[in-house]
Amino acid sequence: MRRIVGIGAAVLCLTAAGALAQSRGVSKGEILLGMHTDLSGPAATYGVSSSNGVRMRFDEVNAAGGIHGRKIKLIVEDQAYQVPKAVQACNKLINRDKVFAFVAPLGTPMNNACFKEQFAANVPNLFPLTAARSMYEPYVPIKFYGAASYVDQIRSGIDYFVKNRGKKAVCVMYQDTDFGKEILEGAELQTKKLGIKIVETTAHKPTDQDFTAPITKLRAAGCDLIAMGTIVRDSIVPYTTARKMGWADVDFLGSAAAYDLVVGAAQGMEGFHGMGLTEMPYADSQHELVRRFVEKYKNTFKIDPNIGAVYGYVAADLTVIGLDRAGPNLTVDSFVKGMESIKGYRDIFNGPEVNFGPNIRQGANSSFLAVVKGGRWTRVTEPLSF
Repeated sequence: MRRIVGIGAAVLCLTAAGALAQSRGVSKGEILLGMHTDLSGPAATYGVSSSNGVRMRFDEVNAAGGIHGRKIKLIVEDQAYQVPKAVQACNKLINRDKVFAFVAPLGTPMNNACFKEQFAANVPNLFPLTAARSMYEPYVPIKFYGAASYVDQIRSGIDYFVKNRGKKAVCVMYQDTDFGKEILEGAELQTKKLGIKIVETTAHKPTDQDFTAPITKLRAAGCDLIAMGTIVRDSIVPYTTARKMGWADVDFLGSAAAYDLVVGAAQGMEGFHGMGLTEMPYADSQHELVRRFVEKYKNTFKIDPNIGAVYGYVAADLTVIGLDRAGPNLTVDSFVKGMESIKGYRDIFNGPEVNFGPNIRQGANSSFLAVVKGGRWTRVTEPLSF
């Protein structure tokens, strides 16, 4: 009997340990979430603003009493948009801090580098600030992404320019990173579908600052549309370089990674195109909820929000819904079910409708073409998708 009781007790202990392992980062009064992002590197405009946006939404929830009696605590680690630093940050969040999930982690190569250890520890990856298809493919139950991929964004843009603007000589300038290669692949897929060829390509490092040589190369190739696998600085410098060289009969098309307030407001960016996912957070937006968000963000952080703040806020809001629907007994399994129950979600920024479900990990798949006019982004099209 003692032996049977002992075995039963051991089984109960193992069961309890398993439940505890599933509920890492969760205590009676707290849910611990992590975020690795760029606070000091080339993508810091996204990292700082998106982490502010995440904090803002979580602070609102905590001020209202939290979720099922638990407050959300966010730990943010700076990875400076460098893969080695991202791996270190992920290791800390997973093994030392033991967070429940990652929210809005930044960067394609940085997320990809963390996935193996992250998923081995059963830590969900929620709404990363990258539109790479690896954020939702191949299927992993604890991956969730809410918008169009870079591949489909650039495909939609190229499709529009070829069919509506008569473009025939498509070229690609891209970062030599996982992110940049998504843009290149999207351009290859769409030009093939349209029966045309990519005329020329150039690749660069995210930290490069002189683009005279690649712009000269693309101009010599006769490009009339350049698809840009770039973010902020490496969108601005090539475009202004081309215009200063007198190259005016070419259009530049960025993905949502280039659809940024800094890019739009930079001197010399008039006429630059990008693919957008949501409204830009302008203080005089025609959308009242956007105006309220801008005012509150500015009062809280003493700076104006950019598109990264929007992405962070939406990521946090979707996370909150999933946590709430998971119920009081929060585990990774209950959270996944809570996320899968999200249907018909619309954010406050006029973004696309988001829907998840069993085996559905990409919540939306549309983007719109926008152009810089008078230092501001202006929509050109309604949402485009495949």
